[in-house]
Amino acid sequence: MARNYVHTLFSDAARALQAEDGSREAYARMEEGADGTPDQLTAKEAEFIAARDSFFLATVTPDGWPYVQHRGGPAGFLKVLPGNRLGFADYRGNRQHVTTANLAADPRLSLFLIDYPNRRRLKLLGHGRVVRADEDPALLAALMPEGYRALGERATIIDVVGFDWNCPQHITPRFTEAEMADVIQPLSHQITQLRAEADALRAQLDRKNPGE
Repeated sequence: MARNYVHTLFSDAARALQAEDGSREAYARMEEGADGTPDQLTAKEAEFIAARDSFFLATVTPDGWPYVQHRGGPAGFLKVLPGNRLGFADYRGNRQHVTTANLAADPRLSLFLIDYPNRRRLKLLGHGRVVRADEDPALLAALMPEGYRALGERATIIDVVGFDWNCPQHITPRFTEAEMADVIQPLSHQITQLRAEADALRAQLDRKNPGE
């Protein structure tokens, strides 16, 4: 069971509020046995991560402001690496370098991954570091999605500290264009068949009643 995520995030103030609200006993059981050892990713998390085509990444500025960015790409662009690590290629963008600068000052980060159709979400904590293309071109090449038309400028490597599966409550199902195509394609094929059958029947009637 993953315990280090909640153990890392629950401050004494949060525990006190949980006690006031009557939820502390349940959360204490979730923390039981946590000693700071990172939660180890399993096949379940790896499969979920490999299916995602986007996630949200949170870091903190040197002045303490939270900063959240969206990262996207082909499904599986966020890769599970040996050693309880994650990695992804960072593509050329608006060149603000806010996240890169934040991680240089404080490596702590948080990832939020959502499966909208199935109403599942996975939250992760970790320590991130940025590797420039000229520092390790082989690493960046390995993290670049095959055939994806984007320019990779750097790699981000994340040592996972903890993770937590969140409840599906209040997640509105949403579907990608590809997911909708999988549903619509059989219907489109059926409509095409019905139209062909209707045209054939119409032609048959025209042959039987040529003067009408």
